[in-house]
Amino acid sequence: MILIGENINITTKIAGTAMKERNPEPIQKIAKAEVEAGMDYLDINIGPARKNGDEFMTWMVNTVQEVADKPLSLDTTNPVAMEAGLKVHEGKALINSISLTRMEEELPLVPKYNADMIGLLWGREGMPRDAAERGVIVAELMYTANEMGIPNQNIWFDPIVTPVVNVDTNQVKPCLEFMSMLQDIAPGCRSTAGLSNISNGTPTHLRPYLNRTYLMMLMKYGLYSAIVDAFDAELVKIARGEMPELVKLVHRVMDREKPDLASLTEEEVKYAKTVRVLTGEILYSHSWLEI
Repeated sequence: MILIGENINITTKIAGTAMKERNPEPIQKIAKAEVEAGMDYLDINIGPARKNGDEFMTWMVNTVQEVADKPLSLDTTNPVAMEAGLKVHEGKALINSISLTRMEEELPLVPKYNADMIGLLWGREGMPRDAAERGVIVAELMYTANEMGIPNQNIWFDPIVTPVVNVDTNQVKPCLEFMSMLQDIAPGCRSTAGLSNISNGTPTHLRPYLNRTYLMMLMKYGLYSAIVDAFDAELVKIARGEMPELVKLVHRVMDREKPDLASLTEEEVKYAKTVRVLTGEILYSHSWLEI
C-alpha cells in the first residue's frame, strides 16, 4: 500500500508553528522522520493560505525537498499556491485534492505539470449521502479529467472519511460500499483515504484503534493508498502486510463471524470490538473497548 505521511500540517502544534514562523528546522526534522518511518509520499498541508500562498507553498516545497527525496502531496485549497508548489516540485507530484467545485481551476494543472491527482468526492451540495452519490461524483470528475487527457491511472479518489463520533452523519458504511464498487465505475483509477479523520474527536489513546481497524476494513476492498500518521508504527506494519492474522480477524468480524473472545488475545479483542463499533453493531461511546 502507498502511504502518504500527514504530519507536515498547518493545523498541528509543532509543524504549524514552524510553518507560520518560516522556521525550516522542525519541518525538516519531521520530513526526515516520515521518510525513515517508510512513507512513500509526504503531504504538505498549508491550508487555505489566502495571504502570500504562492510564496508559502514554494518555501515549503523547497524546504522539504532539501532533506527528503520522496514525492510530495501538495494540499491546499488555494490554486495559485498549488501551482507555485508544482513549479518547484522535483518529479511527479500528487495534487491533494480536486473536487467538483474547484475542478475548472485545478484540473488543468494535472497535465500541465504531469502530476497525479486526488479527486475528493465532495459534491456541489456538500457531503454525498451514500455510495451511489459518490459514484455520480466520480463519473463527472473522471469524465472531465479524461477530456483533458488525464488517464485513469493518474486519478486517485478519496471517498471522504468522517469521524465515527458524528453519529448523525456516519459515513463508515457508505465509504466501504463505495470502495467495493470503484473499479466497476472507474476502471484503473486508484483509491485513497484520509484515515485519521475516522478518529477525530475521540480520546487520544483510542484513536490508533479506530485508525488501524478502519484501514484493515478498507483493505478488504483493495485500498490503494492512505493518508496516515507516519509515526503509528503498528499501522504502518498493517499496511505493509506484516500483520496478516490481525487483518484476517478484522475481515472475519466484518463478515458477521463472532469469534470466541476468550480465544483471542487482549489486543485482538480490542480490534474485534472496534469493527463492531465501525459497522454500527455497537453504538459508539468513549468506553467501547471496556464493554
